[in-house]
This record gives sequence, C-alpha cells and structure tokens, in this order.
Amino acid sequence: MKYIVNISRVLVGVLFIISGFVKLNDPLGFSYKLQEYFSADVLNITFLEPYSLAISVIVVIFEVILGIFLLIGYKPKFTVWSLLGMIVFFTFLTFYSAYFEKVKDCGCFGDAIPLTPWESFTKDVILLVLILILFIGVKHIKPIFSRLGLTVVALLSFIACLWFGYHVLMHLPSIDFRAYAVGKNIMEGMTIPEDAPKPVQQFTWTLNVDGKDKEFVTDGSYPEVDGEYVGVETKIIDEGYDPPVKDFSIETDDEDLTEYYLNKKHLILIAMYNLDTAEKEGVAKLTAFSDKALKNGYTVIGLTASGDEAKQYIKEQYNLNFDFFLCDEKAIKTIVRSSPGILKIEKGTVVQKVHWNDLESMDLPEVEREAEPLKEKVVEENILYLVDGETHEKSYVDQIAPELIESVNIVKDTTVIRERGVMDFDAIIEVTLKKE
Repeated sequence: MKYIVNISRVLVGVLFIISGFVKLNDPLGFSYKLQEYFSADVLNITFLEPYSLAISVIVVIFEVILGIFLLIGYKPKFTVWSLLGMIVFFTFLTFYSAYFEKVKDCGCFGDAIPLTPWESFTKDVILLVLILILFIGVKHIKPIFSRLGLTVVALLSFIACLWFGYHVLMHLPSIDFRAYAVGKNIMEGMTIPEDAPKPVQQFTWTLNVDGKDKEFVTDGSYPEVDGEYVGVETKIIDEGYDPPVKDFSIETDDEDLTEYYLNKKHLILIAMYNLDTAEKEGVAKLTAFSDKALKNGYTVIGLTASGDEAKQYIKEQYNLNFDFFLCDEKAIKTIVRSSPGILKIEKGTVVQKVHWNDLESMDLPEVEREAEPLKEKVVEENILYLVDGETHEKSYVDQIAPELIESVNIVKDTTVIRERGVMDFDAIIEVTLKKE
C-alpha cells in the first residue's frame, strides 16, 4: 500500500503543479473560461462574473500549492482533504459541461493542451481514484524535510506563485501557447488545407407517417419517405479540422479588410475588445505611441468589438489618430491578454507583442512607408430623365409612386442616344405614367 500511495502522490502532485502553472501563466485567460462557466447558459451564477479574475488567481495558486504540499509532505491531512474537495468539484463541472455540451474546452491546461469536456472528465475520474488512494493511505505520506524546511519551502512557494501571477497580469504570459504568439502567421492560422477532414453531422428528421411521428437519421439528405415534415435536429459527430485562428477579422460594417491589412509589411495593431472597459492609463499612452509609429512609416489600426459611438468617443476623448475596425470579442481576448494590447505584424506574422505597461519596449525603427493603392475613380453617369416625354430632375422621378408608373425604359446604347439628338448624356431613363 505504501508504494501505491507514493506513486499516486507523485502523479497527483506533478499533475496539479503542471495544470496549475499553465493556468497561473495566463490567469486572465482562465478568468475568461470561468466567466463562460458562470454565464446564464452554463451554471447560471452570473453574480460571480465580476469576480472571475480574483477567483482565477486564488484557484490556480491553490492548485499549484497543493501539488507542492503533497510532494514535500506538508500538512498531509489538510492537503489530501483539499485535493479531494477540488477534484470532486472539477469532476462534477467537467461532467456537467460534457453531458449537457455547455463548454467545448474545459480550460484545465489552458491553451497549452486543449481538452474536450469528455477528455477532461476522464482525466478527473483518474485523478479522483488516485486521490482516494491518498485519502485511504494518508498515514504513508511522510515529509521529506524537517519542520522548518517544510515551512520555508511552503512559504517560498506561495510567495513565488503570488509574484508570478502578478508579473504576468502586469505584463503578458511568460509562455504564449496561443495562435497569435510571436513568430506565428495569422493568415496561415486561418487557412483550412484542401485535404483537411470535413465536419461530419448527423441529422435526425421527424416526419409524420400515417398519423405517427417517426425519426429518420441521415447525413443531411432529406429522408426518402412519404410523410409530413415535423422537425429536424442536428448533431456534430466529428468537428473536422479546426483552424488555430478562428473568428479573426479586420472589417467595417460593409467591408472585410482582413487580407488587405495582413499583407502590410509594417502594421501596428492595437487591440481593445471593449473600449468602455479598456485601461484608461494604457489608452492615454496610445496617442504619443501611434504618432511615433506613423512618423516612422508604420500603418496603425485599432481592433475592437465596440460600436461606432464608442469608437468615436474614445478617438475624441484621447485624440487618437488611427481608425478602429471590427473583430469578434472572443478573438480579440485571445490575441493579447491586455486591453490595450499592441502587436507589430509583418506580412501577417506577429514579430512583437506587448502589454500597455511595456509600450516603451516596442521596437519602432524607421521603415519605408508603403504607398497606398490608388482608388479607382468613380465616374458618375450623366442621365437624362424623361417623364411622358418631358425632362425632369432625378429627385422628381424618385418621388413618383410606383403604382402610377406604366413602364420604364432605359437606354444606354450611345448610338441610339446620339440618333435622338442627345449629346451630353450617357443614358436615358424614360418613365411613362398610367393614363387616368
């Protein structure tokens, strides 16, 4: 029994330290995952959403500390009881997410090792068994240092976790596991290879056949059965290829400029998912920074999920000299764990990324300014408007009620136009009104 307990002790301790450290490296990212769990669609405890960051820091530090306590044998009863409480809660949470399909990625190992809810539930069940072994054989968990040594190691571990958590919050995660890490190409991350696995869906059709509702399962095609349609439910059997970069865009209300800006040689992207909640101290630094970047030849743009009113307000309030474009809020939160966060991008590849606290460290050497492509000149047609043979302005024609119009004839053939003796117009629109 002693050997089984010691093996379980090492496995559980190491796993808790690794899992906790990955999340402690990115506590803001874990807080976003907690917000998802707290939301009305999942656990419906929305009153906890404002405290998600504080809860995130407390949970991940406690997770790391418990792993260390277990390995060094510090307060074994307290440690094992705490481990058991945590794993029972996490097992319930992952089962709830998996069974009810509420959360796609549990966040147990952050962005380092994405796990599906069922994979995470399986991992938690294994951990629960190992912790139960520790619970039963707690007397075999012996300290590896003297009492003073245990206290010193425990205290230093707690201080180190606090410092590390504060450090990554005030700067950026020390290790970036996301698809927007330095060196990654955003366009390549968005691309789906031609030979990539396609999503597989299952369609369950409900048809009323001979007065009874019957279900028919297909891969999407309508069942070849005579019956009245009642409804259909779809279920994803296989997600297929999931690109690393999802929902990223640089767009206006009516134009997608993602490819245009990601092809820029020298682009500065300033990300703020919500302009109303962005750090005011950070926003205040952007004017001088963007002035310098523009002066040195860079293209500077902002990226947000906020509306036009918020964009206009923040530009006027802080005298910002760059435009904001639209992007999905979740995607912006994934890009950089800071609001504002700043990226330097070259031809779609992230070459530098900084928290607003480290804005001064952004390297902005002078570069050759890219020439903007010439916009095509829009030539407006000079149109002659005739109503029952009489010349009128376009505004007069526009206000004619459709029910009064008998016919509309449009002439664009220049030869026909010239034959009619009309020399200064490119087209003729003839409106014939109904006779009373």
